[in-house]
Amino acid sequence: MELRQIEYFIEVAKREHVTEAAHALHVAQSAVSRQIANLEEELGVQLFIREGRNVRLTQVGKIFMEHVITALKELDKAKQEIEEFLDPERGTIRIGFPSSLASYTLPSIISAFRNRHPHVGFQLRQGSYKYLIQGVSKGEFDLALVGPVPTNEKEVKGKILFQEKIVALLPWNHPLADQPSLRLSELQNDSFILFPEGFILRDLVNQACQQMNFKPNVSFEGEDIDAIKGLVAAGLGVTLLPEVTLNDNLPTGTVRLPIREPNITRTVGVIIPANRELPPSEKLFYDFLKEFFSVLNRFV
Repeated sequence: MELRQIEYFIEVAKREHVTEAAHALHVAQSAVSRQIANLEEELGVQLFIREGRNVRLTQVGKIFMEHVITALKELDKAKQEIEEFLDPERGTIRIGFPSSLASYTLPSIISAFRNRHPHVGFQLRQGSYKYLIQGVSKGEFDLALVGPVPTNEKEVKGKILFQEKIVALLPWNHPLADQPSLRLSELQNDSFILFPEGFILRDLVNQACQQMNFKPNVSFEGEDIDAIKGLVAAGLGVTLLPEVTLNDNLPTGTVRLPIREPNITRTVGVIIPANRELPPSEKLFYDFLKEFFSVLNRFV
C-alpha cells in the first residue's frame, strides 16, 4: 500500500467522481482508476460502488476512509514533531480557546510568548467547552485554554493558571446600576441574556441562581459574547460574564457590578493530552504558560 494510493482514494471519496479527482490531483484519470483498482486488489475488498459517472463508498470503504484520515493526521503530526525536534523555536503551536478568552487573555499570552520566541507560529481554533476537550483528546490540537478547568476527564489533564470572578453586566439605567455590588437574588425578576443550554457558562449561571433559590428568566440566547453584551447595552436584559471578558471592553451603556452573594468564580487554565507527550514547540508554550501566570499571580 502506497501513500499515493491513499491520497487518490481520499480525493475520489471526497468528490465521488474519478474524473474530477484526477483533475484535482493533476494526473490522468486512468492513473487514478489504476491505483484504486490496485488498492482494492491488495485489500481484497470493493471500496467504491460505481453509479454511472459517479462513485460512492461502500460500507467497508467508509470504514477504511475513517482509518486512513486518522493515519494521515498522524503522519502530518510526525513530520511536524520531527521538524520541531530539529528546531522547536520554529515550530507551529496548535491551540484551542473559548470565546471568553479571545479578546484579552489569549492575545496577551501570545504577545508575551512571541517576544521571547519570535519565530514560533500558531494555529488557533475557537470552540465550545466540549469541543476543546474533544479536540485535545483526539489530537486535533495539543493544548487548549479552558474555563473552568475539568477535573474528571480521563483523556486530558488540566493545569489551573488563575481564578476569576463572574460579574453582572447591567444596562446603565437599571435600578441597581448605581450600587457598588449586588446580591444575585436581586436580579430574579429581570430578563437574562445567556449562552444556550449545554454551554459551560450557562451551567455556571444556572447553578448560581439555583443556589439563590430561583431560575433565571431567559429572554435571549447567544453563542457570541459581544452579541450578548450588545443586547445588554440595548436594555434588553442582564447577564453574568467572566470578569476578563470586560477588561478594556465594557460596552457603552452598560455597568459592571461585582456579585457579593454568592461568590461566583471559575478556574481558568490549560489542558493537554493525558496519554501522549507534547511536541517540543507545544511543550515550550506550555512551560511558558505556567511561568507567565506564576509570576502574574504574585502581584494579584
